[in-house]
Amino acid sequence: MTYLELMQTDAPYRGMDREMPKDRQAIAKELCWRFDRTSPSQTEERAAILKELFGTCHPLTFIEPTFHCDYGFNIHTHGLAVINYNCTILDTSPVHIGANAFLAPGVCLSCVGHALLPDQRAAGLCTSSPITLEDDVWIGANATVCGGVTIGRGSIIGAGSVVTRDIPAGVVAAGVPCRILRPVTEDDRIQPSL
Repeated sequence: MTYLELMQTDAPYRGMDREMPKDRQAIAKELCWRFDRTSPSQTEERAAILKELFGTCHPLTFIEPTFHCDYGFNIHTHGLAVINYNCTILDTSPVHIGANAFLAPGVCLSCVGHALLPDQRAAGLCTSSPITLEDDVWIGANATVCGGVTIGRGSIIGAGSVVTRDIPAGVVAAGVPCRILRPVTEDDRIQPSL
């Protein structure tokens, strides 16, 4: 099994191994660097960079600089995706971002984990699990979503939360660790003044 194939699984791997796809990581870093240096008016250039960087990039994917990721090819957007300033996606496993997803400033999606035992951590032993944000998800500012988590359709994650377990559809959840607070209901509808 190649490292690229291994990165599609939940199997542990050695992050410092010479066979890791460092060329792909270097490409991702270069593309992120180029993206972050585009002007706000360079919408076509930004779209072209994201299309080259991501495994699947829906045309309605909008990202504000600065943006960082490990590999890029493991990131998949499936509809309108608004990713605000200073977001990081550590995509050592696949990350699926559903339609109408909003990521506030400072959000981190981290598939990667490190060994708990110091000797294994020092030897570079890592774990990795996919992250899935279903359609209509909103992640609040500076929240972290850990590997292996799925956030259900229409759910909202409060600012500063650390999501370590799956969150079902249609709820507001927040905290460290993130917990379900309540369902999203019609009472949450904003009534426009005009």
